[in-house]
Amino acid sequence: MSGHSKWHNIQARKGKADAQRSNVFTKLGREISVAVKEGGPDPENNTRLRLAIQKAKENNMPNDTIAKAIKKANGELGSVNFENIVYEGYGIGGSAVIVECLTDNKNRTAGDVRHMFDKFGGSLGTSGSVSYLFKTKGQIIIEKTEETSFDDIFMLAVEAGAEDIVEDEDSFEVFTTPQNFEDVCKALEKSGITLASKSITQIPDMYVELDEKGLATFEKMFDGLDALDDVQEIYHNVKF
Repeated sequence: MSGHSKWHNIQARKGKADAQRSNVFTKLGREISVAVKEGGPDPENNTRLRLAIQKAKENNMPNDTIAKAIKKANGELGSVNFENIVYEGYGIGGSAVIVECLTDNKNRTAGDVRHMFDKFGGSLGTSGSVSYLFKTKGQIIIEKTEETSFDDIFMLAVEAGAEDIVEDEDSFEVFTTPQNFEDVCKALEKSGITLASKSITQIPDMYVELDEKGLATFEKMFDGLDALDDVQEIYHNVKF
């Protein structure tokens, strides 16, 4: 889940990844494939590929599997073409949901995504129906340690072009524009700060709160969408 309490969500999703390794590797392989086709096989000159490789390593994808995915996308091993498709809709309680997909069969993907929305009291909307409620941001997660302090991270990040830094119970979240994302990442890493996660994501302008029953239903819809091979990312504005 992207958005609220991102660090806790990352940890939870890694736990799910261990139980659904094949599904996760399928998604990561597709992301690597599209990144290579868009910007070439060199991660030093391809930001999307660099982020995809980092995500793959975070999920314990073997290096030889990553290398094979890059070669396949580059035409060295034959390839399959995937298309980016974004779906927007409403979950229970009027919650806003954006679903990013990579697919080789648009009809199949549209049917699968629509089914999950309908099954759990949601509805699929048209393009632009909820995206105006989100802003595209660079988001960097830094896990708290004895060596990290808010003041140090704040100074480094802001000087490199960060927009905001939020301190959570066990992490710091650094927000940037997409344009300044790489510069801020490099400045933090150059100073020896380990980045737990870094991504270009969709941040909601405001959150909605659901009651216990509504939250349970929303989580079931989220898990159902997340289990689909074609779904890469899900963004929402539900507060946990």
